[in-house]
Amino acid sequence: MKKLVSAVLAAGMAVSLAACGGATASASDSGSDLAYIKDKGKMTIGYTVYEPMNYTDADGNFTGFDTELATAVCEKLGVEPDFVEINWDTKIVELDGKSIDCVWNGMTLTDDIMQNTACTKPYAKNAQVIVMKADAAYTSTADLADKTLVAEAGSAGEGAISADENLAKAEYVSKSVQTDCLMEVAAGTADAAVLDLTLATAMIGEGTDYANLVIKDELNAEEYGVAFRKGSDVPAAVNEAFDALKADGTMDKLAQKYSLTLAD
Repeated sequence: MKKLVSAVLAAGMAVSLAACGGATASASDSGSDLAYIKDKGKMTIGYTVYEPMNYTDADGNFTGFDTELATAVCEKLGVEPDFVEINWDTKIVELDGKSIDCVWNGMTLTDDIMQNTACTKPYAKNAQVIVMKADAAYTSTADLADKTLVAEAGSAGEGAISADENLAKAEYVSKSVQTDCLMEVAAGTADAAVLDLTLATAMIGEGTDYANLVIKDELNAEEYGVAFRKGSDVPAAVNEAFDALKADGTMDKLAQKYSLTLAD
């Protein structure tokens, strides 16, 4: 039960709160997510390890297309980027709980995401692809109806499997991150993985750790966006930053650096 406090103590607490965190309280109470983020001085960005979007390179530097783009956008907004690795399957829960401010990690703008969050406009194009060993027989998804498939839990790849009548008949095993899916296929514990084209292009084939894996099929085209809390006013500000970064050539340079195609 709450205890009654004296008027003097209440007044003292009010003064203390005003001195220590009054600005944060007012920004949060205003209902403006942008004001909340600007007041704390940082944007907490949820991500999973996903090359070429967010990953650590051979020199130990945390980098990637989304890492660099988010950093550039945060500079435009006057805040610092704060990257936090998350469980992809609970990303919306983390958003709603304010443990992160956004999901910025090669995230496909699915119907579910757009219904449950506030999204930016698309900034890059992608597709879901089937990855298998180079010597594996494949002519269509019908070849995989009785095979073992892997995809990241809660990902567009998982959605692509359930949406295809042949892939939906396969034995499906979810993994926590897309890179684990590649490991399963390479080890032979899964017959195929359904992954993002951007990740597959960067991580398989000659000169990579998965030289014996190839893209066998492309299932569907999609677009990437950034998700904020439902009702957030931040996407509009990020969209303006995107426009500025397109106009000055920054986004084009990043797309070329990481072999991505920007959204129209």
